[in-house]
Amino acid sequence: MALTLHHCHQARSMRSLWLLYEMNLEVDLVIHSFGQELHAPDYLQHHPLGRVPCLIDDEITIFESGAICEYLCENYGDQGLWRPPGHAERPMWLQWLHYAETLVVHSANLTQQAIAIKDPELRSATVRKLETRRLEKALAVLDIYLRDRLYLLDDFSAIDTSIGYSLYVAQWFTNLQVLPSVYAYFQRLSERPAFLRSLPSADEPQRIYTQPHYWLMP
Repeated sequence: MALTLHHCHQARSMRSLWLLYEMNLEVDLVIHSFGQELHAPDYLQHHPLGRVPCLIDDEITIFESGAICEYLCENYGDQGLWRPPGHAERPMWLQWLHYAETLVVHSANLTQQAIAIKDPELRSATVRKLETRRLEKALAVLDIYLRDRLYLLDDFSAIDTSIGYSLYVAQWFTNLQVLPSVYAYFQRLSERPAFLRSLPSADEPQRIYTQPHYWLMP
């Protein structure tokens, strides 16, 4: 039975899709629009919160992107993308896998302010200022770590897809170019065929991010 991934363009499920493509795994891709479609009763049977990703593998359903990353690497031949228990790079593999969520949660809050909340009067300038600052501080930690490094570990691994997605979203809410190590790293990742394959087309109507950036929105 093929793996099934429930996905919304540019949402966190892009992490899982990118990794599946890096691993050359066959997947039945079910694409949803970002919004009420995810709260349909049929989908809520798979993911009770009505979110993505949701990976189905026969009798197994997993709906956390970090858990999906570990599950795929453990069960489908990691192709050098995993660092199993006992490996010298295992602690850093785990740290950066979860740091990906530390990064993206701020972008998610900014996405809510800039896109999900349609009425400008209901948006909070204070929330946007705080979340932008928190995002930039988290990126600065990454920028220092990436000095003199091509990837997070000695070689490209699955955690680069997790952190890479977080940077992909962050670019709509801050200028990555002011962080030279982060920017160079993201440029390397964005040239990978699997990354390019995980992107929606430029004219895809179901994209979440449709503007060059959202830094200056009211």
